[in-house]
Amino acid sequence: MGKNGTGLRVGICGAGVGGLCAATALVQAGHVVEVFEQASRFGRVGADVNLTPNAVHALKGLGLWDAMKATGAFPTHRISRVGETGEETSRLPLSSAAEERYGAPQLTLHRADFLAMLTDALGDGHVHFGAKVTGVDQTPEQATILFADGSRRDFDVVVGADGIHSPVRHALFGPDDPKFTGLVSHRGVFPREKAGDLPDLDAFTKWWGATPDYQIVTFPLTRGEEIFVFSTTPRTDWTEEGWTIPGDLAALRHAYADFHPNAQALLKALPSVTSSALHVRAPLARWSVGRVIVMGDAAHPMVPFMAQGACMAIEDAVVLTRCLDAAGPDGIEAALRDFEAVRKPRTTQIQESSLANEWLKNQTNADWVYAYHAWETDLRPAA
Repeated sequence: MGKNGTGLRVGICGAGVGGLCAATALVQAGHVVEVFEQASRFGRVGADVNLTPNAVHALKGLGLWDAMKATGAFPTHRISRVGETGEETSRLPLSSAAEERYGAPQLTLHRADFLAMLTDALGDGHVHFGAKVTGVDQTPEQATILFADGSRRDFDVVVGADGIHSPVRHALFGPDDPKFTGLVSHRGVFPREKAGDLPDLDAFTKWWGATPDYQIVTFPLTRGEEIFVFSTTPRTDWTEEGWTIPGDLAALRHAYADFHPNAQALLKALPSVTSSALHVRAPLARWSVGRVIVMGDAAHPMVPFMAQGACMAIEDAVVLTRCLDAAGPDGIEAALRDFEAVRKPRTTQIQESSLANEWLKNQTNADWVYAYHAWETDLRPAA
């Protein structure tokens, strides 16, 4: 049973980072949880998850610290450099310095490793693969998930953690209107030994171009054995959002021919990249209707320039669990409204800041992002 004896039946649509974190938190709190994922299994795609101290602190509360330490890498610093010259414009200590300041370091790991870790923590019998959600329905007494095969499942609460193309959001609020940013992102990983003697491989480093269209971000993965690289290029003729589309590595290297040799070397070390158009969506006016709510990318999708998309979903998972635990079976709708009211100001600010793409370009204070503690934040909505 939950901490207040509720033992709510919760159906979660989507077994990504947000959905699995929410499921783990809710199960640990004593609720009955099922997760429905349209994929037939987890594949080793979607190379990185970058967990800043605010997210790592939340995950510690789920008992995942030992597993994360065994698999992840710990960037030593967050560094910004001018793309063309290599000039350093900011340096933020991480690792032990972040642990001391925020109660947790930054940690980077492969997405597949992270999902496996969350699945192990959740335990058997909770995740159903090959379950394509098409919509939701509800009465005052229950919420219902609708599936492509015509079946239905009833719950006390339904959570849409089903990403940027969320069927749950569509069912609640109708189709959205994503706007193409004009940028295509490129992601790749290479073995550390291919980097030779490049400096700062153990740091999170962002190389800033003369215009916002060009940027290279790199950091270690897999205990430092691999190096992840993210970059962007301007495009007008490509709008596909999927994360596994093969990219044109030669064209990418050519686009960065004016960057510092160390930045170019990162692209030269990549064996391949996947590419995807970046879109923005306006913040939703509301996240819930009755007993159904969206969270994570389904509620507040954002461009990846602050590395906070997964982190916001993890924070959501913890705060949603705390709100439902405090409410009991008779206060579900009020709990979902409180969750939205508590979380929306923070996620909207980070959505907007990510789009502006100035975060830590120059030396500044990171506390407003990194010092947030989802397990302790006030659950009373601001007046």
